[in-house]
Amino acid sequence: MQFSCFYGITIILLVTGISIYDIVLTTTSISRTSYTATAFNNESATTQRPDESKINTSRVTALQSSEPVLQEFPVPPGARPHDVAPAADGIVWYTAQGSGALGRLDMSTNQTHHITLGQGSAPHGVIVGPDGAPWITDGGLNAIVRVDPETEEIRVFPLPEDTGYANLNTATFDKNGTLWFTGQSGIYGRLDPVVGQVEVFDAPRGRGPYGISTAPDGSIYYASLSGSYIARIDLETGAATVLEPPTPDQGARRVWPDSQGRIWVSEWNAGQVAVYNPATQEWKEWHLPGSNPMPYAVYVDDKDMVWLSDFGANAMVRFDPVQETFSMFSLPSPQANVRQILGLSGEVWGAESGSDKLVVIRSGD
Repeated sequence: MQFSCFYGITIILLVTGISIYDIVLTTTSISRTSYTATAFNNESATTQRPDESKINTSRVTALQSSEPVLQEFPVPPGARPHDVAPAADGIVWYTAQGSGALGRLDMSTNQTHHITLGQGSAPHGVIVGPDGAPWITDGGLNAIVRVDPETEEIRVFPLPEDTGYANLNTATFDKNGTLWFTGQSGIYGRLDPVVGQVEVFDAPRGRGPYGISTAPDGSIYYASLSGSYIARIDLETGAATVLEPPTPDQGARRVWPDSQGRIWVSEWNAGQVAVYNPATQEWKEWHLPGSNPMPYAVYVDDKDMVWLSDFGANAMVRFDPVQETFSMFSLPSPQANVRQILGLSGEVWGAESGSDKLVVIRSGD
């Protein structure tokens, strides 16, 4: 399969001695290819892994109307942006994992700025909290970090000393203002920002907790990559209930709810996207198009469209749950490796860890 892209030249001007970059950008008009998808119910998916031969790709059409627009924003070389979090005030935050810093892209000036988080820092996830501040899961510091968006003051919340190296991953806030987080070493936990108390729980099956998010009803779900399951957390006791996707060893990597409370899952090992409906306890799975799909991140936008990043196709993928169709958006930069997707209304953002860029797709609707 081939994707066509037409894009201009991106120019980076490095201002010597300071960590601010001026960015001159041109928009990218992208053609997208649509595929019909085949869903697999619990019975079929548990007996055999879906393969590409079961995907109906007989209807392949280029969609010509109201095309989305793609932009890439270079960040300082070596930053290796891992996660990205756009804020409503026009600031886009990202974790510069390679630099031990929090990155700040100001959309009004197209400038980036790095805030050093401390010696040994290796930030992984970033989200914008209910207080408007960026909150970071920092694997190097083994701590949750808050950065004041105005003063850039840094506050560090270390994990308990007996936790050991947690390999912190991702965070989310519940409706009570408590921050929940995951650690791939086999833990998940919570932080009460008011009192500064951090609590850690051992995850079922040990290693693997990765993506985490909050459903509309306030429930917290996380995905375990090594454990190949998702779990729902009891907010009172902290206990985790394992929920098994139909495909064994699927490598559930990240999770995101839609407006109906269904939980969408990127299945890294299986090359699939799955959905769990808590109301019916039913699962459905769809195999992504292509010869070697590798869905990493998953995000559901305000129109309930499901977005994934596909390492195998070097593309952003949109899945329409109603029509059960995929649209593929090829990324201009090779081996972009988008590891996280977040968005605002009409905008879907990704962090290109492989190309030192951020990317946004703005809706053409």
